[in-house]
Amino acid sequence: MGKEEDRFTPVHEGHREPLFVTRRRTGGVIAFRVFAASVFGCICWIWFYRFTVPVEIDENRTGFARLIWLVMLSLEIWFGLYWVIIQSLRWNPVSRLTFADRLSRSYGSDLPRLDVFVCTADPVIEPPLMVVNTVLSVAALDYPPDKLAVYLSDDGGSELTFYALAEAAEFAKVWVPFCKKFNVEPRSPAAYLSSKANGLDSAAAAAEVAELYREMAARIETATKLRRVPEEARLKYGDGFSQWDSDATQRNHGTILQILVDGRKDKTVTVPTLVYLSREKRPQHHHNFKAGSMNALIRVSSKITCGKFILNLDCDMYSNNSKSARDALCILLDEKEGKEIAFVQFPQCYNNVTRNDLYGSTMLVIADVEFNGLDGNGGPLYVGTGCFHRRDVICGRNYGVEEKEFEEIQEVSEPEMIKGLASCTYDENSLWGKEMGLKYGCPVEDVITGLAIQCRGWKSAYLTPKKKAFVGVAPTNLHQMLVQQRRWSEGDFQILLSEYSPVWYGQGKIGLGLILGYCCYCLWAPSSVPLLVYSVLTCLCLLKGIPLFPKVWSSWFIPFGYVTVAVNAYSLAEFLWCGGTFRGWWNEQRMWLYRRTSSFIFGFIDTILKKLGVSESAFVITAKVAEEEAAERYEKEVMEFGVESPMFVLLGTLGMLNLFCFAAAVMRLMTFRDGGDFQTMGLQFVITGLNVAINWPLYQGMLLRQDKGKMPMSVTVKSVVFALSACTCIAFM
Repeated sequence: MGKEEDRFTPVHEGHREPLFVTRRRTGGVIAFRVFAASVFGCICWIWFYRFTVPVEIDENRTGFARLIWLVMLSLEIWFGLYWVIIQSLRWNPVSRLTFADRLSRSYGSDLPRLDVFVCTADPVIEPPLMVVNTVLSVAALDYPPDKLAVYLSDDGGSELTFYALAEAAEFAKVWVPFCKKFNVEPRSPAAYLSSKANGLDSAAAAAEVAELYREMAARIETATKLRRVPEEARLKYGDGFSQWDSDATQRNHGTILQILVDGRKDKTVTVPTLVYLSREKRPQHHHNFKAGSMNALIRVSSKITCGKFILNLDCDMYSNNSKSARDALCILLDEKEGKEIAFVQFPQCYNNVTRNDLYGSTMLVIADVEFNGLDGNGGPLYVGTGCFHRRDVICGRNYGVEEKEFEEIQEVSEPEMIKGLASCTYDENSLWGKEMGLKYGCPVEDVITGLAIQCRGWKSAYLTPKKKAFVGVAPTNLHQMLVQQRRWSEGDFQILLSEYSPVWYGQGKIGLGLILGYCCYCLWAPSSVPLLVYSVLTCLCLLKGIPLFPKVWSSWFIPFGYVTVAVNAYSLAEFLWCGGTFRGWWNEQRMWLYRRTSSFIFGFIDTILKKLGVSESAFVITAKVAEEEAAERYEKEVMEFGVESPMFVLLGTLGMLNLFCFAAAVMRLMTFRDGGDFQTMGLQFVITGLNVAINWPLYQGMLLRQDKGKMPMSVTVKSVVFALSACTCIAFM
């Protein structure tokens, strides 16, 4: 098969019907702009107050008073400016509506080739059965099978993962035709068969498919549990297993490439091409984490199927909507606006989130509000999964440059040459990782790659169909969530300090709105430092009796009160508008506090240490499985701690510090009974009291619970000691 067979043209030449429309939100935007203007006016009022009114402390400590005044002034200037930057995400939101029926009329089944990349790295953290469910779900996309190919990149080089894919390849011959015949949704076998609303429970075909799946799942899970591939499987799939050396390990093995199903031959195939790839890894060569895996996939696929478009997915993000590929192509193939769009990003959604989203995993407002705002400013970020790319653009083509011809597709009989494209030395002294493919050297290789693409003149699009396109697994304990957020904040901050910083790299290449949009996330890590200082200073000054804000009945209190109430009320309204619950909003406020005072702090420190050459970046994979007892607690929305972590020590110390200071201040208020403390320090009482209320699950985990998910005693002891030490020091100052 060569270039000639991969060309595609509309069925109806000259067809100019738009394949999608872009809608701008107007009504809510006007109300928001009025609200934002009022808040900004009060922020300026607060700045004026800080410049003109000193902090009131007795005359013997004027130097200390000036220091506190300077700190508060600096913090409030930072908070005000950062708030202004964040509003760029809400200034010009848009949404996209696609017309898949028009795509069908224009192209019929003569659609461009689509390659799907699924990435996994560890068979323990990412179970093979979960991985192959993702593969099977995209293999059954509503797309011509002869134009579709699914590649599984196994960076763990695991025989168990290969065995699972081989089993899935056999099952796909039944599953894919079944899905298309009965229009099954979702097309992950596990998700479909666990659904009570699949509508085919009594059908003989469904019962037969269900039994075949259970048999396959049992074989895969047994092999995974025993950590051993059955001998009969080794005989059956010998060509694949023969590629493993006897001394191969996860970090030291040659390239393993196997085409398990070849769906390229003709249009009578029912199952798309399925390919397993484990790129070469050697201890002496840096493998560049997921970016290296993706670049190897891009090169290898260019010689096997060479899809014009590429969809990349994390191994836990199964296809929940079989029409997603057609929706994305409505944007990418549109004759008028589609030619300027490099990639289409779908939101990250999860199927295991509790009703009130205990750990704030959905980031509801980011997904439903902020990314639509980014789209209105030039396009959303590339978030590393659920994204459709133009192959030649991700390989380096600038906007306005003529589209590159596809490379000649190789026959199956030439695998050794193709294997060389996935060698551990192929990237050396090349443009891969720099000008071609995903960029190297950053924990969030996806974000920096998307930014570079947009700076080459391209736009991106954000698509949120009513039926979720891809659904994954969210962290089910607090530590997993914080570790994930630490990596994200660290990577975004590294971008800000790198040559690819949107502040200077984006100048003249992307609009100001998009530059500010990127800065919102790049500033996650550094913004944690002012918040940490603010939290500690507010409660310690409450303990000491030092007022940081105007008296409650003073006219100066108006802007502080308005900003506090208005911003939180708007945040709640926005969250409820996105479909959340009040308790869900409260949980999300807690998680933002925890992220900003733990994982973002450590992300900030890690980045500074890396810049100083003290440490190196590491890519930490988030576990996709949980123990049975922990899973039960998660379902009941009981917060899971359970492990020792420096981040927990920091959270525990802040939590206990707020508790001790608030308790002492309340006791002082009750003792004197004149209400003077509340009049002079009312806002400090409110802020510290809210911190105590929001930390209730933390106090439960530290002091009241006895299950395995409680906070480790060592963390509790350290936190109490540190908090008491801080209180003692401030009391004697």
